[in-house]
Amino acid sequence: MSEAPAQPGPAMAMRTVQHSWFHRNRIKLAPWLFLAPALIFFAIYVVIPIFQSIWISFYEWDGLYNADGSTRATWVGVQHYIDLMDDDRFMTSLKNNVLWLVLFMLAVPIGLGIALFLNQTVTGIRLYKSLFFFPFVISQVVVGLIFSWFYNPNFGVVGFVWEFFGATPPAILADEDLVTYGIIAAGLWPQIAYCMILYLTGLNNVSPDQIEAGRLDGAKGWKMLWHVILPQLWPATFLAIVVTVIGALRSFDMIAIMTQGGPYGSSNVLSYYMYETALSEYGYRYGYGSAIAVVLFAIMLIFISFFLWKMWRDEKGN
Repeated sequence: MSEAPAQPGPAMAMRTVQHSWFHRNRIKLAPWLFLAPALIFFAIYVVIPIFQSIWISFYEWDGLYNADGSTRATWVGVQHYIDLMDDDRFMTSLKNNVLWLVLFMLAVPIGLGIALFLNQTVTGIRLYKSLFFFPFVISQVVVGLIFSWFYNPNFGVVGFVWEFFGATPPAILADEDLVTYGIIAAGLWPQIAYCMILYLTGLNNVSPDQIEAGRLDGAKGWKMLWHVILPQLWPATFLAIVVTVIGALRSFDMIAIMTQGGPYGSSNVLSYYMYETALSEYGYRYGYGSAIAVVLFAIMLIFISFFLWKMWRDEKGN
C-alpha cells in the first residue's frame, strides 16, 4: 500500500515564500546591494559627522575629556550663533565668501569660451587641450605656491611687469584691499580648466541634426550658441555651477597656502576661520568652530538645493 506524499510543513512553506519574494524582487534589490558599501561609508563619514557638528555647536568644549572619561563640554544653547553676529572676523570671512562666490562664477563662462575654441579639428589641437587641462591635474598646494611666487614684488612676474613700466610693484598678498582678489584669481586658474573639461564633454554630445536644422533656419553665431548649443549643454552647465559653488564656499587650501588668513584676517573665509577657531591659535573652541561649520553648511545647502530643485523641475517639464 503506497504512502501519501508528505505535506509541506510551516518551515518549508516559509522558506518557499522567502525564496520566492527574493526571486521576484532580485532586480530591485541588486542596485541596492551594490550601493550598500558606498551608502554605509557615506553615512559614517558624511551624514553622522554633520549631525555631530550641529550637536557640538550647542556646547562650549575644548575637545578634551576628564580623567574619568567624562566630557568637559558645557551646554550653551544658541549662544555661539548669537556671538557670531558680533564677531568682526566672522563677518569679514562671510563677506569674503560672498566675494568668492560671485567672482568664482567667472569660471563657468570662461570655461565655456575655451571649450568652444578647443572644439575644432586643427593641427596641434591636442597639445592646446593638454596645456589648458594642465592646471586641473596639479595640486591646489602647487597652485598656491606658484601664484605666491607670481605675486612676489621682488622676483615675481608681477614685479617684473610693474618695473618694466616704471611703476612700483604692489605687494598683492600683503595688501588688505587686494589679497582676496589675488587668491580668487589663483583659484580660478584650475577651476576654469575643470569647467572647460565639462563643456568639452558636453560638446561631444551635441546633436549635429539640431545644428543643421538651426542653420537651415538661419541661426548662426550668437543665435546658434544661445538657442541651439547652450540648451543641449545644460547638464554640463548645471554640474559646472554646482562644483564651482562648492569650490567657492570651501576655498580652504588656497587660503592656507598663500596667506593663512592674513594680513590681519582680511583674506579669511569661513572654512579657514572655522579651522583657526577649532584647531589653531584661538584656543580649541570646538563648539564655536562647529557653529561656523553649520553656517557654512547651511549656505551651501541652500545653493545646492536650489540647483537640484531647478534641475528636477526642468527634467519634469521635459
